Amino acid sequence: MGMWELVVVLIVGLVVLGPERLPVAIRTVSRWIKTIKSLANSVKAEVNEELRVHELHQNLKKAEQQSMQDLSPELKSSVDELQKAADSVTHSYKKESSDQNNKVSNDEQK
Repeated sequence: MGMWELVVVLIVGLVVLGPERLPVAIRTVSRWIKTIKSLANSVKAEVNEELRVHELHQNLKKAEQQSMQDLSPELKSSVDELQKAADSVTHSYKKESSDQNNKVSNDEQK
């Protein structure tokens, strides 16, 4: 929106709403805009993440078809990234299960 369009909208808002209700209306509209922007950004981030996961999945399929030998650098980096993710999930799972086992053994000792 250009500057003159914004001035016209403000003047019409001032005439229609009056000087008492115009600031409240502006705040309400700005909150709506912020909410919509944050929703759009979160959807955009989720779509980008899904696209990245889909690309990694396709690269993994290509790597499996090539029997994990003579991989291109792009495929090798995707496989390495997936391996790191799998290791971190496995590590956190082992940590949680060991914490639970320690808690159970401590409860049994009491």
